[in-house]
Amino acid sequence: MAADPALSTDPKQGKRTLGIIFLTLFIDLVGFSIIFPLFPAMLDYYLPNGAGDGSLLGQLIAPLSAWAERSGAADPRFMTAVLFGGILGSLYSILQFICAPLWGAYSDRVGRRKVLLITIAGLALSYAAWFFAASFWVLVLARVLGGAMGGNLSVATAAVADSTTRERRSSGLAIIGIAFGLGFIVGPGIGGLFAQINLLEIAPSLGQFGVNPFSVPALVSFALALTNLIWVARSFKETLPIENRGKTNSDRKGVPVFRMFKSRCPETRRTNLVYLLYMLAFSGMEFTLTFLAVERFQFSPAQNGGMFVFIGFVLILVQGGIVRRLAGPVGEKRLAVTGIACGIAAFLILAIALNLGLFFGALALMAFSIGLVSPTLSALVSLYTKEQEQGAAIGVFRSAGSLARAIGPLLAAFAYFAYGSKSAYLFGAIIVILPFILALKLPKPIKHSQSSPTSDH
Repeated sequence: MAADPALSTDPKQGKRTLGIIFLTLFIDLVGFSIIFPLFPAMLDYYLPNGAGDGSLLGQLIAPLSAWAERSGAADPRFMTAVLFGGILGSLYSILQFICAPLWGAYSDRVGRRKVLLITIAGLALSYAAWFFAASFWVLVLARVLGGAMGGNLSVATAAVADSTTRERRSSGLAIIGIAFGLGFIVGPGIGGLFAQINLLEIAPSLGQFGVNPFSVPALVSFALALTNLIWVARSFKETLPIENRGKTNSDRKGVPVFRMFKSRCPETRRTNLVYLLYMLAFSGMEFTLTFLAVERFQFSPAQNGGMFVFIGFVLILVQGGIVRRLAGPVGEKRLAVTGIACGIAAFLILAIALNLGLFFGALALMAFSIGLVSPTLSALVSLYTKEQEQGAAIGVFRSAGSLARAIGPLLAAFAYFAYGSKSAYLFGAIIVILPFILALKLPKPIKHSQSSPTSDH
């Protein structure tokens, strides 16, 4: 069996493939994150008369508005807008959770290139629907389609696994983290910039076609997705040889998402659980950080944007420098355990940080933690898995993260507003202790053969 077909015959092609995947994911994530800074303004547009306007959407929003008022929030309407955005984000993540392993398993049968083309085309279609989303329900349809197609991250991750040697798997997967960091820096900035252009003010007659105040950011996302589709169609070479396709176990029938903890490989099951618990806490922290900054330091929206830029740059430095250089000599398990330990410390410091120096120190520690944990756990799943099952295994792993991102923000928001910021972050630290203990028991993977992992003494 050729463990690393892409590189065993042509190392230059393997490096070229990594570059193509990096640009593909970067463009994809920029288009995806453009919508982030628009959620509060979108509520004002889709619900102009408030929660009690009698519409179906108004009836759905009413419980959120009432909860915001009971929480004692200074601005209940703003709080309702944040919850509205969180629900839309959760919808997207739930669909990723369901679809990531499906796309990954499908790519194991038909190849990575075909699935990437399908999903990127689907994302472009979702952005086109957003462009014409004068109705809230068209927006929901666009998010549903985008979430279903957003599972292509698992396919891109599998393509990286196809194109790297087992010894350099973490280094290759760190590219995905760098693309994430850059995408989440550039995307929200572009969204905020182009949201200032309202096509209805230029040509009001466009409203009859469904054009809305957010159509320009949607158009930019569509243009990026279309560019990405052309780029992949012209440049991406298939990474999964035909002889390695479709060689899955007979017990892998049914809906792939339910195999998250049913894998016959105990190492994979444990790694999935570690990632699920870790991301459950950290997705909640990411969601509530802006509230914490406003509460303690009266941050403006621009300052909150700068805060995320700072986190993104630290993340890039960690994944582009530390992980790529230390994964080989130090090992994925040790880096993952170190990263989770830093995460516990970040939660504890954020719980008590009352000055900006301590606050930004904790943010740097948080970014350091995420930068270490995400690529190393992904690499461990890949290294524990047979080469012909990379797409399905990594798809299940990514779906664990999507499930955490669907649940974590809602749990964190409830804890924050019910018990206060200090208690919420202390609770987050307690949660992260669980994956830390589980990660200590992960075995060291064997990188030179397809044998089972051995214990890490």
